[in-house]
Amino acid sequence: MEYIPVLVLVLSFICLLAIGTPVAWSIAISSLLTMLVSISTMPALTTVSQRMATGLDSFALLAIPFFILSGQLMNKGGIAHRLIAFAKTLVGSLPGGLALINVIAAMMMGAIAGSAMASASAMGSILGPEMEKEGYSKEFGVAVNITSATTGLIIPPSNVLIVYSLASGGVSIAALFVAGYIPGIITGLFLMTVAYFWAKKKGYKVGERSSFKQVIKTFWEALPSLLLLVIVIGGIVAGIFTATEASAIAVLYTLLLGFYYKEISFKNLPEVLLDSSATTAIVMLLIGASMSMSWVMSFENIPQGMSDVLLGISDNPIIILLIINLLLLFVGIFMDMTPAVLIFTPIFLPIVTELGMDPIQFGIIMVLNLCVGLCTPPVGSVLFVGVGIANTTIQKVVKPLLPLFVAMILALFLITYFPQLTLWLPRVFGL
Repeated sequence: MEYIPVLVLVLSFICLLAIGTPVAWSIAISSLLTMLVSISTMPALTTVSQRMATGLDSFALLAIPFFILSGQLMNKGGIAHRLIAFAKTLVGSLPGGLALINVIAAMMMGAIAGSAMASASAMGSILGPEMEKEGYSKEFGVAVNITSATTGLIIPPSNVLIVYSLASGGVSIAALFVAGYIPGIITGLFLMTVAYFWAKKKGYKVGERSSFKQVIKTFWEALPSLLLLVIVIGGIVAGIFTATEASAIAVLYTLLLGFYYKEISFKNLPEVLLDSSATTAIVMLLIGASMSMSWVMSFENIPQGMSDVLLGISDNPIIILLIINLLLLFVGIFMDMTPAVLIFTPIFLPIVTELGMDPIQFGIIMVLNLCVGLCTPPVGSVLFVGVGIANTTIQKVVKPLLPLFVAMILALFLITYFPQLTLWLPRVFGL
């Protein structure tokens, strides 16, 4: 590994971000500048542009626009209201009941929509005012909302896990989806524990206990939404259809569900399609640019150099995994999740596989790491959504966020050092 290309890549990328250049363009331009160090101008230009185009030439990536569209349809289709009502009957009578409802509803919403931003937007709009009305601190409500929204990126279906499958060279999407359930639930339980004790300490109001009849009623109303999980994940695991085909089925199902709930009409569809197209365009540009940077790093032997450096520090898997986790937590603060997965998977995956780690487990660890970054400035997209909806400031949200960050990091290290938590379900299903 030569150090001049590495310095050009890192410094140009940091400088471009510092002056406000969009992330996708920062990645593409820094990749081009790095290539210019090694080869002449015209081959460098054509290589980077070709790698951006060929990086998107993947059948698996077709699932992303479909899942984005299904997420938009869910957000408009009244699903969040029914999930919240069901969660309320389960935990509404416990200390911090509304906060616990937020976490459970966000987990279910994320599992259906696969979008942290959609979950944060829906839960913040519906539960935020209700929590304030019941005497909860606005900032505490925002902190719970944004951290719990990220669980939907671990619990399938998840676009980020599809991106990881691409970056890793073809790790089974079905196995990644199934592997995400237990880590996602563990993270949610850790967040609920913090919310429970925080609410008890602050003396927040406790709701009334729901009757068994109310639980059944709300479950029945939410059942059509929850059935999407059975259809999509069950179909993939059973081998009835691929993840890409499942994403198209998810769109059709959520569209019919929106019509059934009478929350979506043909009048709404142009807006939903336009919003989905805009989001898809942003994501695909990020993927194309990140794939070009990933190729440039391979061309310059950067992953091999990083591997030699890390393994030179220690051959103890516990130490190496700790360093990788800390590096990914740091990366997540400054880089969006999709490019981070595409850029750093080729660097770290060979290292952890040499240590004997299953690529499926590493995918879950990487995504969970980067979920923390979605809740931190300066590029925490979920943080900005949650703060914007609640009409508060980041500075005010920091204090209640800190114990929730600790909960997420504890869950991360538990999942890192106990691989059976991630790999048990895929093995049960033979994936």
